[in-house]
Amino acid sequence: MSFESKLDVGKFVVTAEISPPKGTDTAGLLKDASMIKDFADAINVTDNQRAIMRMSPVAACSILESKGYETIMHMTCRDRNRLALQSELLGAFALGMKNILVMSGDHPVKGDHEGAKPVYDMDSVQLLGLVQKLNTGFDFSGNRLDGKTDFCAGAVTNIELSEIALIKLKKKINSGARFIQTQAVFDIEKFSSFLDKIKDTGISQSRIIAGIIPLKSEKSARFLNKNIAGVKVPQVLIDQMKNDRNPETKGMEIAAGLIKELHGMCGGVHIMPIGNHEKTKDILEWQA
Repeated sequence: MSFESKLDVGKFVVTAEISPPKGTDTAGLLKDASMIKDFADAINVTDNQRAIMRMSPVAACSILESKGYETIMHMTCRDRNRLALQSELLGAFALGMKNILVMSGDHPVKGDHEGAKPVYDMDSVQLLGLVQKLNTGFDFSGNRLDGKTDFCAGAVTNIELSEIALIKLKKKINSGARFIQTQAVFDIEKFSSFLDKIKDTGISQSRIIAGIIPLKSEKSARFLNKNIAGVKVPQVLIDQMKNDRNPETKGMEIAAGLIKELHGMCGGVHIMPIGNHEKTKDILEWQA
């Protein structure tokens, strides 16, 4: 059963994030995927995450798909104009990719290539609209394609929505987002408030996938607060990490507790580890 079919029938899905290698050696990519093969319904593959240059997500997804994994390919607006975006999408679909996660992408100033020029020819709402056009058999300019795509496109959001952010989320949904993955959730009450805010957006709660970042230390929690937009680790959790004799185990316990509470609230969870997925199976078994 495909990732989207699982969302349709109300299965609580688990997706897990992997970054492509910074180089051509795919051994680490395949090892990380093997750690989550028994429980991940789809593997998210990032697109130059935090503006740090890595292997193309099209190539990384193709490698994983050839090994039997279902992928969700990230695509940012940062690095490509509308011509390149469409070429990349057509190529990805031809290689077997069915799921796309659309986002604007971090500005290059945050990355590892000083002087890199941002593109941002389109924003994430426009890119979702572009995917819809490809799915109907036409390019962005209205020219007929020789073979259309059939992507299940998703979008991202923070859970603390300003009025402007809520309007943008509605636009994403109206432009074809069929699932929404959120930034990391650390506060169930705030997530519940987020769900209340989006009730009139037209998207089912069964298509909301909550982000989970297992904390490793007090330092990692503070790093997230300082460097990752939309992430807010509450001080009470930072104190727990600081005071525990085994902070990594405490972080796993916190993540497992959050996942358990999220069951019944939304359509699934998206695991974004700090490092690899060595502990992800333990976290999911802990909360079961």
